Amino acid sequence: MTTELTTLPPQKYALSLHTTTPELGFAISNFAGKTRANVWNLGRDLSSYIHQYLIDFIQPQTWADLEFIAVAKGPGGFTGTRIGVVLARTLGQQLNIPVFAISTLAAVAWSHKNHTQKAIAVEMPAQRGKVFGAIYQVNSHTSEITALFPDTLLTPEAWQETLANCNTESQLIHTTSGLAATVTDILELSYLEWRQGKRPQWLEALPYYGQHPVEI
Repeated sequence: MTTELTTLPPQKYALSLHTTTPELGFAISNFAGKTRANVWNLGRDLSSYIHQYLIDFIQPQTWADLEFIAVAKGPGGFTGTRIGVVLARTLGQQLNIPVFAISTLAAVAWSHKNHTQKAIAVEMPAQRGKVFGAIYQVNSHTSEITALFPDTLLTPEAWQETLANCNTESQLIHTTSGLAATVTDILELSYLEWRQGKRPQWLEALPYYGQHPVEI
């Protein structure tokens, strides 16, 4: 039995935020031909200007036009990730709309969905000589993504062992910068979940710092 997927009403939009690096990324779409995205390298000024950039970016749409919000939950920089998740949760609470917290590594994997038929392993440097690693199987034909190995903080040796023991052939993607460009992928992944009927409340949106979720 095939489940019929929900479609977003054309007058409604979804907004995504990416703040896990010094870059700020926004994307907005009604998934019916109207999509906008932009990235700014704000560095340390991200926390000071994010609200003004968002107010300017969302126009001509209004807050009432939003059906749901998506945010990159990490892994990434602690401060930037926290800023983005807090803002998404605040908007979700005030607007009473769902908030999707999407893995930074999953978004990177999704951005390569048309470049390989293999599983996609994503590696990102972490503090203290460790790495974040994850392996995703992406099916661009059915618009599905599956975590074969979920986002995990490991030593480089443990990550190499994980890759060597993976039963599926994978393409390794090293990612260090430019992650905000995947803000459109954050939006697409959240829309996949929304179409499946998922409606996470703002309280469920938690950052991923490479350890247990931290209450904010």
